[in-house]
Amino acid sequence: MIAAPDRTPLPREFFDRPVLEVAPDLLGRVLVRNSPDGPIALRLTEVEAYAGEADPGSHAYRGRTARNDVMFGPPGHAYVYFTYGMWHCLNFVCGPEGIASGVLVRAGEVLEGADLARTRRLSARNDKELAKGPARLATALDVDRALNGADLCAGPEAPLTVLAGTPTDPDLVKTGPRTGVGGEGSVHPWRFWEANDPTVSPYRAHTPRRRRT
Repeated sequence: MIAAPDRTPLPREFFDRPVLEVAPDLLGRVLVRNSPDGPIALRLTEVEAYAGEADPGSHAYRGRTARNDVMFGPPGHAYVYFTYGMWHCLNFVCGPEGIASGVLVRAGEVLEGADLARTRRLSARNDKELAKGPARLATALDVDRALNGADLCAGPEAPLTVLAGTPTDPDLVKTGPRTGVGGEGSVHPWRFWEANDPTVSPYRAHTPRRRRT
């Protein structure tokens, strides 16, 4: 169980900072998903930063669209997108309103609600794989586009909230290239993870898609 003092949600001011400050500071924090089926809480172990219109790897690189609109809104909200026609991914909006940036939540250790997470992740070989990777994490937490724009700072009973937890020791925070990002964005070492944690997903370099003829 999570200790009682850790039940306080992070304030909006936590997210209202540059994304490269917020991203590593999220490691060790506790993400809670409250749903009609019950709560699931997980400790964040891997994230990636995306710097909006200044970042070729970001969905907001080419400006505001209907898809990425939430990224330009106030900080401390969820940005959920659908990818490859199969998977959802969860992000936290950061920085001042009007300037898009966000943190992709890549992996975590399930602290509470593992029984519920297992019912959604039947292919997981063990509990370390329940939320190992952004699509697996979203599946385990039952996150989809219905939660796009959800307020992470609304309180402990909100559908999604982030608790203070115990921040990862800075000496254990590792950084490197983001997974699957190609082109100019591939050089940014904006993936952050906790060293030697078994829930961290494997790094995969960008693989260009073949053109259809």
